[in-house]
Amino acid sequence: MTREDVKNRHARGIVFDTHVMANPANTKEWIVFFKKGAGKSFFLVNDMESVESFVRLDDVVDELKELGIKRVEVHC
Repeated sequence: MTREDVKNRHARGIVFDTHVMANPANTKEWIVFFKKGAGKSFFLVNDMESVESFVRLDDVVDELKELGIKRVEVHC
């Protein structure tokens, strides 16, 4: 799900659980995972549809704030 998709869904009142976890491909980076009911889930991706990863957890939190996300679960 792109940033624009997240903003649009959030504006329409669509609620999903937001999780931050270590990137399985590089455990020194963090990725964002959105979980919606009925088994649907999405990663935060860029415009090229590549999964976004962040080196610093603070950067992930700042990004989520900009997207309007107020609650997140962090998996270490």
